[in-house]
Amino acid sequence: MSYACHGLFFREGMALAEQALRNSDGTDPLAAGKSLILERGWADDVTFTESGARVRGSIESASGSEMETCHRIRGILSKVLEVKAKKRVRLQEIECTSTGGRECRFEPEESA
Repeated sequence: MSYACHGLFFREGMALAEQALRNSDGTDPLAAGKSLILERGWADDVTFTESGARVRGSIESASGSEMETCHRIRGILSKVLEVKAKKRVRLQEIECTSTGGRECRFEPEESA
């Protein structure tokens, strides 16, 4: 899959999170994001950390890949953390089961 598609999946995840947050009736953004991912069966578990998130059982992972693959989930998590923090948040996947990791871990991108 081309690298350009990664950005499309990321943006789709952000749009899905925005829609879920609009329909959440004031639910905590992190709970709404976790529910979105789990209810659609896109992961087995989502845990938020102090600065990012960990995901177990992502359906976006593809064993044996040379790069991280969970772009849609990364978009969802970025948007819900952004709403929670009330500032721009963009996560990067720093560990992925696609590349042999134990779980998928997301942390904020480092500013240039």
